[in-house]
Amino acid sequence: MVLAVLLLAPQSISAPVDLPGPSASQVKPPGRNYHFPSGQSYVYSVEWRLINAGVAVLQMDTNGKEHRVKVTGNSSGVVNMLYTVRDRLESSFDPDTFCSTMYTKHTEEAYRKRDEQVRFDYTRKKAVKDAKDLRNNQTQHTENDIPGCVTDVISGFYYLSSLPLEMNATYRFPLSDGAPTVDVEAHVEGKEQIKTRAGTFPTIRVLATATSGSLKNRGRLWIWYSDDAARIPVQMRAKLKWGSLSFNLQRIDHP
Repeated sequence: MVLAVLLLAPQSISAPVDLPGPSASQVKPPGRNYHFPSGQSYVYSVEWRLINAGVAVLQMDTNGKEHRVKVTGNSSGVVNMLYTVRDRLESSFDPDTFCSTMYTKHTEEAYRKRDEQVRFDYTRKKAVKDAKDLRNNQTQHTENDIPGCVTDVISGFYYLSSLPLEMNATYRFPLSDGAPTVDVEAHVEGKEQIKTRAGTFPTIRVLATATSGSLKNRGRLWIWYSDDAARIPVQMRAKLKWGSLSFNLQRIDHP
């Protein structure tokens, strides 16, 4: 199940403007004014080709000195009858640096059932991945190079929200899920009002694409963050070869 939420508006897009400083892909520590939404849960409806496909929940909490992000995705309705999905993803990261330390994934998608755990070993600069096929108990161990700091496919939503997101700016950062590291390029396209069941939000629209690695040219992801200090991911849409998958905010649960 692709965890992405989008809504693409028909606006003209200016040419990307790089931020000052080195253009190298890097993860930067959060700014002093960034507030981690610890304890909050974002609940989304999921649509595939305009069909109600399920529910996804994105949540952050504290785990000792680290922050932990959890995502669950469950199919429903007709899609659940045709292709049952029960996914759970979790990652941990250092709130001082935004460097991911651990990433786990449990997937149940149709007949596919699999567990994965990725440990980010910054001393050796390796992403250490152990996977198990729950149908036949086959295991797999792999190691791939990483730079001095990476984010992952779940914590990356929050990392991107911590950036200045200046109009027409482009941000680059490395992302890993245990496979070879991918460079992500995020371009701030525009601003617009987005209405959801959780309310109406002024938002900043960001387009994220992979510029290297196995995900290059395989799809595009738009994220609409609320244009305020909270930087709530209000909507997302992934455009893939097999269609578009959209997530729309239904409510925000507070601790």
